[in-house]
Amino acid sequence: MAYPTVSAPYGLDPINRFDGMPYAGATQQLPIASTYNTAIYNGDVVLVSGGYIKKSAVTNDSTTDKANNATYGVFMGVQYTNTQGQTVQAQYYPGNAAATNAIAYVVVDPVAEYKVAVTYSGNSTISSTTLAAVGTNAALIQGTGSTITGDSGVSLAAPAAGAGNAAALPVRIVAVVPETATGNNAFTEVIVKFNNPQILLAAGNDFA
Repeated sequence: MAYPTVSAPYGLDPINRFDGMPYAGATQQLPIASTYNTAIYNGDVVLVSGGYIKKSAVTNDSTTDKANNATYGVFMGVQYTNTQGQTVQAQYYPGNAAATNAIAYVVVDPVAEYKVAVTYSGNSTISSTTLAAVGTNAALIQGTGSTITGDSGVSLAAPAAGAGNAAALPVRIVAVVPETATGNNAFTEVIVKFNNPQILLAAGNDFA
């Protein structure tokens, strides 16, 4: 039996770089607007819009609708001052925290690789894929994050036969994770990289 068992999505977990260098934990500090009322969890994909970080709704297209659907990086945590004047350092941003100084910690390295759980397309139930998935593109599923663990609910949709070659899909599967396989060729986790990170797109945001 595989160990440990993957029981639920946890978002994107940075583990390495696809150029062979180890990921050293570097993040960029980026502001969250005080009026932003959407929770952002550890492992969520985020984008930059209007100079602020927000949760990305990216599923299968990261090149259009850059105000809501792009891949700038991955959220790792936040620091802000709450309404009692206390400094809060947290795994997730609860949304509408009434803070004017909220700072997100974001992995923005465009060559970072991330571990992610595989789920059934259309829901967040843990599934698996095979070694044949390596080299294919895949969609992300936007599940619900946990206020208990602070972890994201984002997962990867298990590739379907005849799919995986669309350039608009946001991530490329570069490896499987044997430690959590549930069979000889059934992998519940894979390693991915972003295909079209917002930070590398030739077209930038409109200045407002």
